[in-house]
Amino acid sequence: MDTDSDGLLLGKNTPLVESYDPGLLFPVPRSQGRAALGIDAMALPFRGEDLWHAWELSFEVGRGKPVARVGRFRVPAHSPNLIESKSFKLYLNSLNFQCFENEAHAAAQITADLSQVAGAEVTLELLPVDDKRLQAAALSGRCIDELDCEGDDAEPEPSANEQPSANEEPSANMLVPADKGLLDRHAYHSHLLRSLCPVTAQPDWGSVQIVMGGAAVAPESLLRYLLAFRRHQEFHEQCVERIYMDLERALGPSYLEVHALYTRRGGLDINPWRCSEAGSAPGIRLHRQ
Repeated sequence: MDTDSDGLLLGKNTPLVESYDPGLLFPVPRSQGRAALGIDAMALPFRGEDLWHAWELSFEVGRGKPVARVGRFRVPAHSPNLIESKSFKLYLNSLNFQCFENEAHAAAQITADLSQVAGAEVTLELLPVDDKRLQAAALSGRCIDELDCEGDDAEPEPSANEQPSANEEPSANMLVPADKGLLDRHAYHSHLLRSLCPVTAQPDWGSVQIVMGGAAVAPESLLRYLLAFRRHQEFHEQCVERIYMDLERALGPSYLEVHALYTRRGGLDINPWRCSEAGSAPGIRLHRQ
């Protein structure tokens, strides 16, 4: 599939598509964002997945009986491409009147289409809309949102009540080690994550949980760092990888896990997860999603 940016549907008016069309799916090379972070695509410094929930997934089975499901998709972080969200939504809409023999055949076709675009195997769970696995949960660890994070005189930074200046960008230099490092794994989370779409400049909202071991960050500096994303333009997946790399370079933890849970847009929420150890993204959702 052509990956030229001219084919990107984001930010453009698009007609309603009611016939199955896998050609709507648009890949964005992960290398574009990773090169800016100094990440070697052949030797990724993390494992991970992009976990998507599709809340408006419907198709037909048998003799044309519609079904509604929540789709839980997992796109591996080692895939060469991420899937652009608007194209994902339009593709799912194109399935609404597509008839499959059964749900297993539908899942097989959908995962084949997505895997081809991502360049790696994508998995899918089709969940009933009232499935208990979709119940909202809470993030673990300390919430840092109420901290006073005023900067010092040498490097003035915005407080928790101020927005970063227009030219401020998140940087590993903003992250300060805690006075006493922690050997055990510990978690922080914030619901103040906000970044901007790199195409439309519209805000994306989310929560982020960070788990570390063998090192610790001063919580005030972590909050100040996360607030610097408020005017930062980057795809969700790239923001999470930036957070991961900055923490890794600034603190050198023995264990690191960054999990962002973005609010839904167009019936989709995305939850990028990056970790220093192999595993699977937690299949949780928050009340705000």
